[in-house]
Amino acid sequence: MNLDEYDVIWDSPSENARGSMPLGNGDIALNAWVEADGDLQFYIGKTDAWDDNSRLLKVGRVRVSLSPNPFREGGTFRQALRLRGAEMVVTASAPGATDAPVEVRLWVDANHPVIHVTVESKQPLTATASFELWRTAQTALPSLEYSDIYQGCPQPPPTITEPDTVLENLPEGIGWYHRNVKSVGPELTMTFQDLAEGPWKDPLLHRTFGALIRAQEARRVDDRHLESPNGPRHRFSITVLTKHPATQEQWLAGVREIVKKTEAVDFHERRKAHLAWWESFWGRSHVYIRDREAATATGNGHDVARGYNLQRFITACAGRGAYPIKFNGSLFVMPWPGRPCDADYRQWGPDYWWQNSRLPYASSCAAGDFDLMEPLFRMYGGEVLDVCTYRTKRYFGFDGAYFPECIYPWGAVFMESYGWGQRAAERTDKLQTSGFHKWEWVSGLELVFMMLDRHDHTRDDTFLADRVIPTAIPVLAFFDGFYKTNADGKLVMHPSQAVETWWDCTNPMPELAGLHAVTARLLALPVGTLSEKDRRFVESLQKKLPDLPTREEGGARMLAPAERFDRKSNSENPELYAVFPFRLVSFEKANADLGVQALRHRWDRGDCGWRQDDVFMAYLGLAQDAKDNVVGRAEKKDPECRFPAFWGPNADWTPDQDHGGVLMKTVQSMLMQTEGRKIFLLPAWPSDWDADFKLHAPDRTILEGTVRNGRLASLKVTPAARQKDITTLDSQ
Repeated sequence: MNLDEYDVIWDSPSENARGSMPLGNGDIALNAWVEADGDLQFYIGKTDAWDDNSRLLKVGRVRVSLSPNPFREGGTFRQALRLRGAEMVVTASAPGATDAPVEVRLWVDANHPVIHVTVESKQPLTATASFELWRTAQTALPSLEYSDIYQGCPQPPPTITEPDTVLENLPEGIGWYHRNVKSVGPELTMTFQDLAEGPWKDPLLHRTFGALIRAQEARRVDDRHLESPNGPRHRFSITVLTKHPATQEQWLAGVREIVKKTEAVDFHERRKAHLAWWESFWGRSHVYIRDREAATATGNGHDVARGYNLQRFITACAGRGAYPIKFNGSLFVMPWPGRPCDADYRQWGPDYWWQNSRLPYASSCAAGDFDLMEPLFRMYGGEVLDVCTYRTKRYFGFDGAYFPECIYPWGAVFMESYGWGQRAAERTDKLQTSGFHKWEWVSGLELVFMMLDRHDHTRDDTFLADRVIPTAIPVLAFFDGFYKTNADGKLVMHPSQAVETWWDCTNPMPELAGLHAVTARLLALPVGTLSEKDRRFVESLQKKLPDLPTREEGGARMLAPAERFDRKSNSENPELYAVFPFRLVSFEKANADLGVQALRHRWDRGDCGWRQDDVFMAYLGLAQDAKDNVVGRAEKKDPECRFPAFWGPNADWTPDQDHGGVLMKTVQSMLMQTEGRKIFLLPAWPSDWDADFKLHAPDRTILEGTVRNGRLASLKVTPAARQKDITTLDSQ
């Protein structure tokens, strides 16, 4: 078994972008396809291409045309996504030919903000690159999504999108840019929510993004077309830049400087470095699965592993940029029938829900993809934390930080959620009005828990000191300051809710499990890591925490959504947050049956989108249940799309990053789980799946092994001293 088994290969062109393949370098991403007329097309996405309405736009669309058309009907066609080198390779031959005289290769440089298109042909061809823009005039959006600025406003003004600008008479190529001439949202939301004096900056005004297309010895046909002359070889480079703030002149100077620096390095050396980056990436970890009875790469085990590896690739293509991954499509949204704005549309709008945003990152530590977590921690643990700290003091008068579920990148709450009635300064209750999120505060605890996971794996003490503890202490301080204690000295967490599902609660499971888990992990850090003041505070808070809530049904005791819960309004399973993400209840613990019974009696269930049933099952050691769910998940690509890991739309949008994130976390947890220094192998592994795996565990530990015939057939542990901490279980 090897990575090449999961390459995606097509033998015919596609009709449109819904037949596209994903590519990217972590910051710049493409939807690429070849149409029957022989044209290669791709949309360009970028993690920081925010427009003046806080919408994450595509940068543009590029077309490369070859003449004569090598993909004409009757010849052979092969389009392959090669995961190992993160490239799309298209080959074609004329009718009756025995070889493939034309090869088109597309890739995004892992180390530079440059897209490369190369053409190799045994017969001379002319190649023309052009760009196509759909934002050509000021346009009023025909509809608003939930996190759009004016969604829910009683009398919303029109949301106006601005046109892109074509660069005229460039001597070195062709190009375009989009510059935000206004900023809609930051000042309005921060003023309305009484945060205008807080520590925030406008991320939109004068943000400028675009691209410059160049080719050796090319002829500029006009401002939109660049022709590479007739010959056997062609090479186009598309340099993409976002600069904030910037004038047109500053942006153009910036992109030219990138071109100069990039082209100072030999092209073949750049390509070698690109391939080396991806070789290193795939070398960090792997999971390959094959059904035991299958001699070749077929069966549901193969399909699950294909989903795992393709989702990991998609995450790597869009996960190293300036902002976190968008759960509702990442950078790979595409034009959709009946939806406006060409490829700029995404259901649920442009901004961030924590419960959705965390799931693409749930598998990062076990995969060794620590660099992909940095954008999430940088945004939430940076400027957003500063705003949350300021908001807590401003609204409640004490020190601490709570993270609302729904935020813009500058830290304000979605206006639809906050409510358009009175401004915060005029309110007695300054919290948002939406019942879906009003008392939902598990976000900060999950953020800290994920940060602690990263530290456990890397032992990066600088990250611990500079990022984890400065986030953890104010998050805990909020709960200590907001809630009071009863006669027994225990917190009474009311008013509260259990995520979006139960709106009227006392002592909700998500927040309470998070408080138990985070305080215990902080106090387990080496003496001296916390200041004496912080340690005393965490110890004091831990003593105030009530027990995890339970309930009884049919004579069985089980985890409960809260000590008291009412007003069911959504379909999550908050009672199981003690299982995942916080792992206070798991297969090896004495309380495991509380989780199993809660799972069996859960109100809602499923195997798609953000539903986490698959992970719950794996954490509870239920191999067959986990297998059935994750197999069902791997089958649920969007039927409108050709690529097998463009999941959706589910409850989010295509491609649904929550869906693939849960798939990855489930597979990892079926193979390996950890608790402190303990490592459990095959805790929920089905006996009819063979596997090759390499995964990361805490304390910089790497486990590389094989599973054959239901047993661990081989295992290499690095460092070897960690072997004593491993328990291997029988597959089921």
